Amino acid sequence: MTADIDGALAELPAVAELAGLPAPIGAEPGRIRKWFDAVSEVSLPTADGSLAAERDAANAFQRLAKADNTRRAYRSAVAAWCDWCAKRNLPPLPATSQDVAAFLASERLRGLKANTLDLRRAGIRYLHRVAGCPVPTDDACVSETIAGIRRDAAGKGELPRKKAAATAGIIEQFLAPIPEDLRGLRDRALILVGFAGALRRSELAAIQMRHVERTEKGIRLLLPQTKGSQTEAVAVPLPFGKTGLCPVRALERWLEAASIADGPVFRRIWLPKASGAGEPPALPQIGHDALTTQAIANMIKARAFAAGFNPGSFGGHSLKRGAITTGMENHVHPADLKRMGRHKSFDVLGEYLEFGDLFERHPLRSVL
Repeated sequence: MTADIDGALAELPAVAELAGLPAPIGAEPGRIRKWFDAVSEVSLPTADGSLAAERDAANAFQRLAKADNTRRAYRSAVAAWCDWCAKRNLPPLPATSQDVAAFLASERLRGLKANTLDLRRAGIRYLHRVAGCPVPTDDACVSETIAGIRRDAAGKGELPRKKAAATAGIIEQFLAPIPEDLRGLRDRALILVGFAGALRRSELAAIQMRHVERTEKGIRLLLPQTKGSQTEAVAVPLPFGKTGLCPVRALERWLEAASIADGPVFRRIWLPKASGAGEPPALPQIGHDALTTQAIANMIKARAFAAGFNPGSFGGHSLKRGAITTGMENHVHPADLKRMGRHKSFDVLGEYLEFGDLFERHPLRSVL
């Protein structure tokens, strides 16, 4: 059946053509899937003064309200939904709430986690909204199905796995075996900037030289967009330090060694193909494109492994969690931690804290 869908997709109009077409309500799953892929890609139309172009622009801006990663997750969800409907000869658009509930139950039975199913549900909801159809995902049978899945997951001990917090002490161990070569300078700077700025890996990947402002007290990063602030730029201070954890000196050493004056700050480094016999080894090459978020996560895992840690315990969120946890351990006021982490609420802040010895931190320890 999947092969049949792929064949049907190949015969459909190009993505650019589908993006301007109305929703194919009642169409076969392959067409709906390709149409949704098309409308999920955002490109602003040329301004020609026509009402049609202005309406197209409004639709494009509405889709821009969703982050790239969110739209990518929704495309994956709709693709899975359309494949499921095709195998059962059901219409994906519009859908009934009973069919959505059955789809989510089916996905759970084949091993998907509860959080993934939340994304599946959100993707189907978004599909119906952009198509202008009644939304089936908020009906009681869907909500109860999700609630039952979460209860089942909790009963089986399927707790969300958080990446370990790379606190100041762990960061020092990460840095110890890193050599002073070009890649080592880059990785050292990335780790320390991410730690001192409590940055996500997506924020690290997005840093450009135009975002770097040098001041007497350190470096001021002006992030044009963050997860917590999609519409306003955020200033992140990187203060001068007095130890080997100084992010400013680490960043300056990397920028000088790599001769970076504009464009992305953290870039790919690779070795060209080996030279012929008797030729000197090729020098490392620095790319023009920014490191991907996955490359950053892989680098952190690799540096954790080199320092003797389990690489599976660390990842892109470890630097941010480590920064906030280190601040907590140093008795920094929660309001300051919330501001440093750029969190909208204290509940979200709590998700980033890693508590050590629960007995040592028991609130009544001194009176028992």
